[in-house]
Amino acid sequence: MPNTSKQYDQVIDSCRKVYVLKMKDYGPSWRIMRPQTVNDQLFIKAKRIRTIETTGVNLIGDSIQGELMAIVNYSIMGLIQLEKGYADTVDMSAEEATALYDKYAGEAKALMMKKNHDYGEAWRDMLPSSLTDIILTKINRNKQIAANDGQTLISEGADGNYFDMLNYSVFYLIKMLENEQ
Repeated sequence: MPNTSKQYDQVIDSCRKVYVLKMKDYGPSWRIMRPQTVNDQLFIKAKRIRTIETTGVNLIGDSIQGELMAIVNYSIMGLIQLEKGYADTVDMSAEEATALYDKYAGEAKALMMKKNHDYGEAWRDMLPSSLTDIILTKINRNKQIAANDGQTLISEGADGNYFDMLNYSVFYLIKMLENEQ
């Protein structure tokens, strides 16, 4: 029987390594991104995955795995932006950005463990393309929330969608790891 917690940690560790390396290249330059920009970054990653899934053609050569890892990382950046607000200049160190990454990755895992229990690991029986569609739906929801100045009347806020995008991406990455084995 698969150990979802261990697999989750393995995927997040890989995503975090990319995040830290990008931080060495660029620093937390993403701090200047407004909510719609974070959502658009997520959109182009998810849209590319869907196009590759639909057409079976990948002209750039970047992997679906890399795009999913980017969705994990941009989702955490989105959560940080919700907490801190966007900045006009880079206003935090790479160390602070990494500490916030770890905070939100931990919160995402705790949420996943609760939902995974209640839903009985239903994601394991879902098609990867369904996970992509759900991620795109969550992105579109966040775009609408941003257009509504961050307000919702009855629905969860942007943070819930970022956590869900992150976790659905991790699920897709776990499925990919299992297919490799």
